[in-house]
Amino acid sequence: MSEKSCETVWNNCLKIIQDNVPTQSFKTWFEPIKPIKIENKVLTIQVPSQFFYEWLEEHYVSLLKKTLKQELGTGSRLEYNIIVENGTSNSNPYVVNLPGSNNAKQEAQSFNSGLNIAPGIKNPFVIPGLKKVNIDSNLSHSLTFDNFIEGDSNRLARAAGLSVASKPGGTSFNPLMIFSETGMGKTHLVQAIGNLIKQNSKNKAVLYVPIEKFTNQFVEAIRNNSNQDFLNYYQQVDVLIVDDVQFLENKQKTQEIFFTIFNHLHQLGKQLILTSDRAPKDLKGMDERLLSRFKWGLSADIQTPDFETRLAILEHMMYNDGITLHRDVIEYVAHNINTNVRELQGALISLLAQSSLNRKEVTLDLAKQILKNFVKNNTREISIEYIQKLVCDYFTIPVEHVKSKTRKREIVQARQISMFYAKDLTKSSLKTIGMHFGGRDHSTVIHACQTVNDLIETDKKFRADIEEIGKRIKMNLV
Repeated sequence: MSEKSCETVWNNCLKIIQDNVPTQSFKTWFEPIKPIKIENKVLTIQVPSQFFYEWLEEHYVSLLKKTLKQELGTGSRLEYNIIVENGTSNSNPYVVNLPGSNNAKQEAQSFNSGLNIAPGIKNPFVIPGLKKVNIDSNLSHSLTFDNFIEGDSNRLARAAGLSVASKPGGTSFNPLMIFSETGMGKTHLVQAIGNLIKQNSKNKAVLYVPIEKFTNQFVEAIRNNSNQDFLNYYQQVDVLIVDDVQFLENKQKTQEIFFTIFNHLHQLGKQLILTSDRAPKDLKGMDERLLSRFKWGLSADIQTPDFETRLAILEHMMYNDGITLHRDVIEYVAHNINTNVRELQGALISLLAQSSLNRKEVTLDLAKQILKNFVKNNTREISIEYIQKLVCDYFTIPVEHVKSKTRKREIVQARQISMFYAKDLTKSSLKTIGMHFGGRDHSTVIHACQTVNDLIETDKKFRADIEEIGKRIKMNLV
């Protein structure tokens, strides 16, 4: 029988292994392995670190032995070629060869003893000159799931966060990447995850760090020639939460050290949670290896909150502060401050501050006056397109549907209501209105308006819908 190459043997082993381990585990622990050589039934494989070696020997040694025996027969065994990073930019990695065994911990301890790592690891969060203290998680205890309002805009991200918090490192959401534009609640959500993990598992080391702080610490470590202390400190963490990773763009050395930390933690089954102002595919100036790892788990976006979510957020803010405002004031704010949560909070604070200083009750007129710098296009003329959008948002249907030929009851009703308000609130002719609804003629518009008027008189639920939609439209006319 001709000799098989090491690549052929290992590829055949992988086919068996892939059928016997979960997909994520296969990607994490077996895809990075490279076959190096085969001699006398000894297959040498290269793994990224000693921790990788230890994990394979502790969790997959039986599977590895069986697959290798099937390929090479009795007497076959593994040997590991381990890459060791020095942790400094001017030192190349070296390799250590270790035999495969059932005593990986003992082997790893022997291996580690040769690295001469100092027993006292410096804490990069401690300011030089001050008394050294144990670092906490850097989490804000006020940012929890209880005060993170759920809506359609953030439901996936919130659900993924809860899943990770219940089993950090034990789900396929590793890393968990939360991305959105500024002010949408990314930081709140990832800190809520960290706080829940700390609540459920007090022994886990959870660390939250903005990437700019991480970068500054790394620069300081280079200046003090303490790169290895910096690296070792971050490698102790069970859950690493890194905010605003987009600021890693074009910072090659910081990307390299972050890549090393990311790899180490991920290989040990530790949880990584990241935030960014854009999706991983849109990040520029990033090492491809790092970008590929960002895509390993789940990327979930947080979108602009819809009206109902904005309303719920405002009500929650008022409840926490023990204040009350008229319903029409809150609805006005929710309708018009539609960019992000941070601006919503700013608008509410402005209302309360002005009310307190002037000792006036916050009426709708006062709210409009106070918030004129927040509300854009405050005096805009209403348009047919805008009416269509508000009506369709109310019924949760796409605008394109009211312009289509469909005769589904809910679509017909939304179309007729839109025509009703277009005739009532714009100067457009019946023909022009009909053209905005898929080229319908003026008689269709007349029929729609008559139908709406009839239902207002006979259907209580329909009348309530019309009043609410009218309120939302007219609130934007002033």
